[in-house]
Amino acid sequence: MVHFAGPFAAALLLVVPPLAAQAAAPPPAPPAVAHGRSEVRVQAGPVELQVFLYRPANWSRQRILLVMHGVERNADEYRDHAVPMGDRFDALVVAPKFDKQRFPSRLYQRGGVLREDGTAASPAEWTYARLPEVVAAVRRDAAAPDAKLYAIGHSAGGQFLVRCAAFFDLGAERIVAANPGSVLLPSVEQPFGYGFGGLPAELSNDERLRRYLAAPLTLYLGTGDDRHDEWLDTSAEAMAQGSGRHQRGLALWWAGKALAAQRGWPLQWRLVEAPGVVHEHADMFAHDKCAEALFGAPVAAAPAKPAAAGATTPGK
Repeated sequence: MVHFAGPFAAALLLVVPPLAAQAAAPPPAPPAVAHGRSEVRVQAGPVELQVFLYRPANWSRQRILLVMHGVERNADEYRDHAVPMGDRFDALVVAPKFDKQRFPSRLYQRGGVLREDGTAASPAEWTYARLPEVVAAVRRDAAAPDAKLYAIGHSAGGQFLVRCAAFFDLGAERIVAANPGSVLLPSVEQPFGYGFGGLPAELSNDERLRRYLAAPLTLYLGTGDDRHDEWLDTSAEAMAQGSGRHQRGLALWWAGKALAAQRGWPLQWRLVEAPGVVHEHADMFAHDKCAEALFGAPVAAAPAKPAAAGATTPGK
């Protein structure tokens, strides 16, 4: 060891920074999620997804709003129409795109629960499993590890979230399915997609149905969404649920209530209706009832029980 003494030692102490200063960590990098609109690529399991974001100027990092697009796969448009929700609800908007080429209806609307040959896929293969990976990446890049997750999807995105609520724990405070074109009834009498029929026992037993009813699911329905359009599922199974999307959402609500009452199971679902709104995601997002669908208490009184599913009015 070399020892220094005298004036030279004093001078050395002046020019050599203290050890603590030398070891200090560099300042943290700013969050990678820019303010306003942006687009990122996220590696989610085996696939890279295009994700459209909106970060409000004064976002508190308390909420993330996952927005699921419809059948046109227009995630950028959904993000744009969700911007006012981001500002109103102090939420970072996250809109992943599930393109039709890689995610046809079997993998998007029905979540990939079944493989193309009809066999049951493992949960790691399900499209639902990609969402927590997207959210984890966004939480990391936005420096918001504790932000609470809320999810809303419209039309095909509503179908995706209804079925996700049945099979996968998304970790969301609330899952809002707006105007789904068909629903997953809590019954083994209908084939999968419309019910739990034909699935392996571990995906269709009583415990699975009980957990489905206990999911934090909101059915958010436009009362004017009762007409046919080019995208409406007109299969026999879908028409048995109701002639339009509003009717089909109500059919799911009443089926859930009936099963919960019969079995004594808790029902954590909500029913929220947007009066007069047709099949338009921008109007559903902008409606005052959207806040109730995401954050409010369950409705105090449900509407009158509809007539037998599929019985009357032509609808969308």
